[in-house]
Amino acid sequence: MLSRAICYIILLFISIRGNGQEIYFQKPAKFITQIPFIQLTGGVILLQAKFDTIETPLNFILDTGSGAISLDSATVEEFKIPHEPSGRVVGGIAGTREVDYAKNNTLILPQLRVDSLDFYINDYNILSSVYGLKIDGIIGYSFLKKFIVKVNFDSSYLQIYEPGSMIYPQGGAILRPVFSALPILRLYVKDQRSIESNFYFDTGAGLSFLMTSQFQKDSALLKKKRRPQFIQVQGLGGRKQMQLTIISSLQIGPYKFRQVPANILNDEFNVISYPSVGGLIGNDLLRRFNLILNYPQRQIHLLPNSHFQEKFDYSYTGISMYYIEDEDKIYLDEIIKKSPADKAGLRKGDVVVGINGNFSNNINIYKNLMNEVGTNVKLVLLRDNKPVILTMRVGKIH
Repeated sequence: MLSRAICYIILLFISIRGNGQEIYFQKPAKFITQIPFIQLTGGVILLQAKFDTIETPLNFILDTGSGAISLDSATVEEFKIPHEPSGRVVGGIAGTREVDYAKNNTLILPQLRVDSLDFYINDYNILSSVYGLKIDGIIGYSFLKKFIVKVNFDSSYLQIYEPGSMIYPQGGAILRPVFSALPILRLYVKDQRSIESNFYFDTGAGLSFLMTSQFQKDSALLKKKRRPQFIQVQGLGGRKQMQLTIISSLQIGPYKFRQVPANILNDEFNVISYPSVGGLIGNDLLRRFNLILNYPQRQIHLLPNSHFQEKFDYSYTGISMYYIEDEDKIYLDEIIKKSPADKAGLRKGDVVVGINGNFSNNINIYKNLMNEVGTNVKLVLLRDNKPVILTMRVGKIH
């Protein structure tokens, strides 16, 4: 949610370089299992699975914006998982790096065991601190290409099927992305101009829409009256600033959304691969559909769900928060200059004790309490171990 300010927009995109219609195969798709999930900030999907012989369930994000399957480096160290250099590079919003991998391992879900998977290893500490719980890994293309996966945001369950003929629900739409491990869709976006371009379909991004600054410059998409506001974001590779504004409309398949929050990324490492791709559509918009991810047939089915008509979040605070598990404390990170948080006197390093009378120490609840434009939010903080009470008026993106 945009009011969660600058910490919720977690771009999980990883590149590993190296209406109602029946599709006929030799046999029908066979149901395998059903798995519960929870939604993190921005609609990001979190589920639990086991790794190889480790009995402890691990937390994985289901991410169509990931070209592989991966583990957190701290999880690898904790469980002494053998690994070796992979010779491959992963990219995130703040940089690229070579990664190790744990070869030929197993992912275990209820009623489903997937063998012979190579898990790439990356540092997800920053994701854990932003979401307020341990992120042990990301499930991407290496898994998704083997199955048909139904994502139901109404029931909060995944259903997994063996590949085969699939009868899609009536009243929805079938999309046929181009796949380069990651699904790429043609979207129609409009503000000052109407543009048709390629964008990643990214369930791992907790935002609605993102475009690169170069795409925006070349397309002249934004109206001149737009005044994008700076935010601080955290994602793979570290922290950096991004801009946040609104576009007049976005169309995915036959579905059009108006006044859509839009992030603008200075993609200096070209992780997005512009000009081939202009950006991505994230899960704060995609969660408004129940999805069928049919990678074997290179199809994605969208069915509007109970969240379809929900309003977008236009709030703006300029706050970035992160949780430190060892201390059990929530800290404020960089405060954007001239933002509502800056005007209220908040500072980097302040410890959040409570917001609007809520002292749960739950980072997701605190973010949700700051998402109503125009309201006054009372924050109880610790600064230099002394209590401070400040009031901030929630702003709005334009």
